[in-house]
Amino acid sequence: MGNLLSSVWTRLLGRGDVRILMVGLDNAGKTTILYQLKFGQVISSVPTIGFNVETVKYKNISFTVWDIGGQDKIRNLWRVYFPGSLGIIFVIDSSDKERLDQAKTELQRLLNEDQLENVHLLIFANKQDVENAMSLTEIREKLNLSALARRSWFVQGTCATKGEGLTEGLDWLANQIENKPRLP
Repeated sequence: MGNLLSSVWTRLLGRGDVRILMVGLDNAGKTTILYQLKFGQVISSVPTIGFNVETVKYKNISFTVWDIGGQDKIRNLWRVYFPGSLGIIFVIDSSDKERLDQAKTELQRLLNEDQLENVHLLIFANKQDVENAMSLTEIREKLNLSALARRSWFVQGTCATKGEGLTEGLDWLANQIENKPRLP
C-alpha cells in the first residue's frame, strides 16, 4: 500500500505542502484509513472520544486528519483547520443508512463554508465490503451530489481494513490538485 501511495504523491512533489482534511461522522473509518495511509496496515483502534488530530507527512505532502467523535460541538472546531486546504476527504460509512442524512447535513455545512468554496471533494464510501452497504449510485443520489455544479467531486468505494479503493481515490484527488490547485 505504501509503495502504491508513493506513486500517487510523487506527482505532487513540486507543490510543497498540500493540506488535505479528512473528516466525517464517528465510526465511518477515518482512523482505519489514517493507519492504512500512515503504516500500510490496519492497527487496532478504539472509538474516538472527543477528537484526535494526526498529521501524516508523506514525502512533502501533509495531511491534517481529524478523527472526530459524534458530538456536534466538536464538529464546529473543524473550521479552524480550513485555511490553506486544497481538498477534503469526507468519509461515509456505506453500511450506516440510518445516519446518512446526518452525514449529508455535515457535508453540506462544510461545503457552505467560504474558506472551502474552491476545494476539491473526495468522498470515501467506506465499508463497501459490509453486507447491504449502499451502492455508490445510492450514496451520490442521497447526498444530492449532482447539485454541486461548481465543485469537483468524486465518490470512491473503499474497504479501509483491506486498503481497497484508497489509492484510486487519492489518485483522483492528486490529479485534481495537480491540474487545478484551487477551483475558480
